[in-house]
Amino acid sequence: MNVSIWLMVFGTCSLIGGCATPVTVEGRQTPVAQQFGTTQDGVAVSSYTLINANGVVARVAEFGATLVELHVPDRDGVLADVVLGFDSVAGYESEANQYFGCTAGRVANRIAKGRFEIGGKQYDLATNNEPNHLHGGVRGLDKVVWTSAASSTPMSQSVRFEYRSPDGEEGYPGNLDVAVTYTLDNSNQLTIHYEAKTDQTTPVNLTHHSYFNLAGAGVGTVLDHELKIFASRYTPTDDTLIPTGQLANVNGTALDFREPKPVGLHLDDVAESAALGYDHNFVLDGDGDTRLACRLREPASGRVMEIHTSEPGLQFYTGNFLNGQIGKDGKTYVQRGALCLETQHFPDSPNQPDFPDIWLEPNETYLQTTVHKFSVD
Repeated sequence: MNVSIWLMVFGTCSLIGGCATPVTVEGRQTPVAQQFGTTQDGVAVSSYTLINANGVVARVAEFGATLVELHVPDRDGVLADVVLGFDSVAGYESEANQYFGCTAGRVANRIAKGRFEIGGKQYDLATNNEPNHLHGGVRGLDKVVWTSAASSTPMSQSVRFEYRSPDGEEGYPGNLDVAVTYTLDNSNQLTIHYEAKTDQTTPVNLTHHSYFNLAGAGVGTVLDHELKIFASRYTPTDDTLIPTGQLANVNGTALDFREPKPVGLHLDDVAESAALGYDHNFVLDGDGDTRLACRLREPASGRVMEIHTSEPGLQFYTGNFLNGQIGKDGKTYVQRGALCLETQHFPDSPNQPDFPDIWLEPNETYLQTTVHKFSVD
């Protein structure tokens, strides 16, 4: 039986791992900006550490509005950092970074051949994932420095990041004002809320791109993690991972995660594809303001993560191109040493008229909420 974690405060983890002296956490304390390094072009970057009443720790940084660390307890109350990342901004600017923990956009996932049309006018984007556009381009939202402000309530701590993407940045039309707010509450939920406004019609599809290993970042592979995805359909793709436009049933395929199963159980059935493993968009069941997207469990630790979202899709990726990067605390990130569960609209939505659209108009506000809920069993 799953139980929520309601632990006495047994101490916070240091920013690179390990546990410090026990502290008392007052919910109304506001997180304080800490130095996280300086970008290659001389911009200072800050990070913030959020701590809840149960000892859960989340660290977020202005570069890419990125989740840098997330320390959660196992069934014995032992904390581990469960997301991949780097010790400072220098790592996130390096070639070793594969969108670790970032906010991806303006349009996350792929756009076929890096182009779309609005009112008969073609817009051309970078093809940074040949032959397609990926995660907002060469310098998407993951590679810019956002402004930040922290706040708190008696039950939670938050950091709000804001960025104005100017008209024409990475080829996209319109000035886009984007805000991403991370909130850690005393129910062991990390909520990510997105807002965006534009002054011209433009596509917007934002997502959070953490790589999770519930045994601990840098601890083996995730092939034994048990995953359930609440989706009966997926979007088949061509050899370049662009959807064909179909919505296919998962029944009888390696993509059937309607019942929990080890991530590696049928991996060989998809490992020969261009993605070298799972890198598929699932069409989530249900409707309403939010839906349960997936449940991930690590058997040895008992850590469980549920993701609830307002989005219609979930991109499941098994870290197929991790290549031995050295991350936080000197840990090595091996191939399939973590997985991504990206809540979003479907890939190539600007060119797929039958998919839920991602067009944002000047009189509208883009809103999205995704909740990562942690427990043990």
